[in-house]
Amino acid sequence: MGQPNYINGFELTIHEKMITIPLYWKKPRLVFVNSMGDLFHEQVPLDFILEVFRVMQNAWWHRFQILTKRSHRLIELNQSINWPDNVWMGVSVENEDYIFRIDHLRKTGAKLKFLSLEPLLGPIRRLDINYINWVIVGGESGPKARPMDESWVTHVRDLCRSSGVPFFFKQWGGVHRKRSGRILQGRVWDELPKNHE
Repeated sequence: MGQPNYINGFELTIHEKMITIPLYWKKPRLVFVNSMGDLFHEQVPLDFILEVFRVMQNAWWHRFQILTKRSHRLIELNQSINWPDNVWMGVSVENEDYIFRIDHLRKTGAKLKFLSLEPLLGPIRRLDINYINWVIVGGESGPKARPMDESWVTHVRDLCRSSGVPFFFKQWGGVHRKRSGRILQGRVWDELPKNHE
């Protein structure tokens, strides 16, 4: 990618010098933590994870989003984490095989819990969004993108609407992601968690 931080490709690499950067950003912003990896990867040391959380707590004027597929490790480390109010914790759920991640997320001390149903690769009929503060849905993109059925999306949207949970539709995805857009049944859905906009 032409970025020195990615010189090792997909090999797990810890970038300790990057942790404190948000402390120097004076203007509040939304920060997606470790957008190219997973903070809860089994090989990421606990001390590193706790230091990331300390920095997020000290940088209280920002909002930090963390997304993981490794919900088993998330729940395992939950008691060791001091959960700041400005941290949004989410889990990826691609289809019904992974709804157990939602139960793990619910058991954490995170103040704001969200779901990223992206890429949504199948219907999630047994979706339980109790104690979830935000739901994002999106299709897969790239040259081998698998299609997403509109009924899968509208099922989630309707569940969010009936439960009062903000719903964000990110994209249809596909080979030509931008061309596919993000209009769902005539409108853009870009709701954010209440009191956190």
